[in-house]
Amino acid sequence: MNSKAQVRTTNRTAGDIDAARPALAGLANALPPHVWFCVSAIFHYLGPAFAVLLFAQVGVLGMAWLRIATAALIFAPLTRPWTVFARADRSARLLLLAFGACLAVMNCAFYLALDRLPISLVAAIEFVGTIGVALVGLRSRRNFAALAIAVAGTLLLIDIKWSSDPVGLFWAFLNGALFVGYIVLGHRIARTGIGIAGLGTAMAIAFLVVLPIGFSEALPAFSAPQLLIAAIGVGICSSVIPYICDQLAMARLPRASFALMLSLLPLTATLIGVIVLRQVPSLTDCLGIALVVAGVAMHKPATDA
Repeated sequence: MNSKAQVRTTNRTAGDIDAARPALAGLANALPPHVWFCVSAIFHYLGPAFAVLLFAQVGVLGMAWLRIATAALIFAPLTRPWTVFARADRSARLLLLAFGACLAVMNCAFYLALDRLPISLVAAIEFVGTIGVALVGLRSRRNFAALAIAVAGTLLLIDIKWSSDPVGLFWAFLNGALFVGYIVLGHRIARTGIGIAGLGTAMAIAFLVVLPIGFSEALPAFSAPQLLIAAIGVGICSSVIPYICDQLAMARLPRASFALMLSLLPLTATLIGVIVLRQVPSLTDCLGIALVVAGVAMHKPATDA
C-alpha cells in the first residue's frame, strides 16, 4: 500500500470512529495497527477462558447468547445500527447481513466445539483457514518464508491431537471456516469506511439470529446477579474489545498481513496461561514463541495485496 493510500485509509478510519465515538478518533490513528491487533489477541483468549467456566451454569448456547447480547447492547447507543442499516445501499446491507450471520453462527460453533474438544485442537483447526487467507496476499519469497516460520512456531505451541468426537470436529471445522469469513467480511467492512458503525450493526443482526437459539439456556443468568455480571464481562472481553480492535487493525493492514498476524494468537494464549493460570511453558513452547515472533517480524505488509 502506498503512502497516499495509507493516508486515505487512515482518514477514513478516523472519520468512522468519529461518527461512532468522537473521543476515540485521535487515538485510533495515533497508535499503529499492530498495537490494536495485539490488544485483540490478548482478549481473544481471555473471553473464552471465562466462558468455559460458565458453561455448567448457563449452558453453551446460553453463553453464546449472552456474549452476543452484551455486545449488541453496548454497541447500540454508540453506533445506532438501525440508522446505519437504513442509510446503507443494497450492497452494504447484504455485506452487513452476511457479517452479522457469520458472527452469530461462528460464536455458537466456537463454544459448541470448546464444550467437546480441547482448546488446542479447536485453535489448530481455526488457524488452518487463516493460512489460506495469508497465502492469497503473499507476493514475495520473504513473506512466504515468514509465513512458514510462523506456522512452524504455531505447530510447536499448540498440541494438535485428533479426536474421536465427530460432532465436536464438525463444530470446530465450521468455526474455522466461519473465522475465515470473519476475516474476509470484517476486512471489507473496515475498508468501506463504515468500520465500527458497521460492526455495531452486524452485532445487532447477530443478536437477532441467536435470539431464538440460546435465550432459554441464558435465563438462569437473569436470576443470579453475579452470574449475569460474569457473563457480561465475557461479552465485553470476547466481542466488544477484540472486535473493535480488529476493525482498527483491519482498516490499516492488508488482509494477508492481518491473517498472518493471527499466528500470534497461540503466543498470547501461552502468555495468558503463564500469568493467569500459572502454566509455565516448556522449552518447546519457548521455541514456538520465538519462531512465531520471528515470522511476524520478518514479513513485510507493503508487499501484500
